[in-house]
Amino acid sequence: MALKAQSDKQIISTLCNALYDFDPNKVQELLSEIIHPDALCRYFHPIGDVKPELLYSKLYAPLYTALPDFERREIICVAGSDDDGNSWVGNAGYFIGIFTHAFMDIPPTGQIAHIRFHEFYKLKAGAIIEIQAVWDIPSLMMQAGVWPMGPSLGYEWLVPAPARQDGLDNSRSDKTPPLKNKALENKTLVLDMLTAMSKHPKYGGAEIMQLEKFWHPKFCWYGPSGIGSSRGISGFRNHHQIPFLKAMPDRGQHSEDVTHHFFAEGQYVAVTGWPNMSQTLTDDGWLGIAPTNQRINLRSLDFWRIENQKIRENWVMIDLLDIWSQIGVDVLSRMRQLAIPKSQPSQTASGIDANVG
Repeated sequence: MALKAQSDKQIISTLCNALYDFDPNKVQELLSEIIHPDALCRYFHPIGDVKPELLYSKLYAPLYTALPDFERREIICVAGSDDDGNSWVGNAGYFIGIFTHAFMDIPPTGQIAHIRFHEFYKLKAGAIIEIQAVWDIPSLMMQAGVWPMGPSLGYEWLVPAPARQDGLDNSRSDKTPPLKNKALENKTLVLDMLTAMSKHPKYGGAEIMQLEKFWHPKFCWYGPSGIGSSRGISGFRNHHQIPFLKAMPDRGQHSEDVTHHFFAEGQYVAVTGWPNMSQTLTDDGWLGIAPTNQRINLRSLDFWRIENQKIRENWVMIDLLDIWSQIGVDVLSRMRQLAIPKSQPSQTASGIDANVG
């Protein structure tokens, strides 16, 4: 196969281009060519694990029905090796199209719509052997006016591409020693930041995280729909971190239950894991979730962009529907109730509902 001779990043780029110029037959053929028949394909709730031969019918066929003119747009593509020597490629972007038919029972709007995604691919010998992917399904609920959860503390918008517009710069290569060293330096910066951040609240107040040391004063944090985006340290803390840690102060203390795959390329660092966070809901304040004293796992797929030795942008995708599912709440069922058309009350001649009284 001609694709086998290409780099891992080129193979994923071929898939992305096929999904941009979507043709059902070509996409199905390509999926069967580049995905190993025994690959582990892990997707967002409620899709779950999918057999490789069913990827098209489970994911892309329904998406094609709902958004018949859809295209896949990339904003970030990062390739590298994790600490175990495994090769990964991470993508961030959107599916965009006219929302004409229901998707996962979300009612169509007849207008342009977007579904943000973070997708990570593990490759070996020119084939995809694992996929970890989260699509921001809650964002589509929000666009359709059937939002079933609590309001976001952050700002909801179409999360932008990197400020430097270099997220897809294929000219970078980790084979060049200075760039390889830069990637390693940037990955170390992110790991040091996460180590410092995990010390709070168990070992001290907010100062122990040294946020000013690692984060640019104008940094942007782009969370999934339901959490939203924020800017700067105060925005990040007030609109995400404080309620998050209040609800789950044992963050980072259950390493035996999680996995991490960190890798970097140039100014970008990425991490994926299924799950890569595990903590206990001991207080309220996050997403409107009650303190169930229950351990939950988080699938968080992230990208960081480093500028002048500080984190300038951070794209975060969390499978929120899976979190609600773990505590026994069926968000999609509530959404379906919101999507039922509201009947008009019967009216008397005087305009007063005759059934009221």
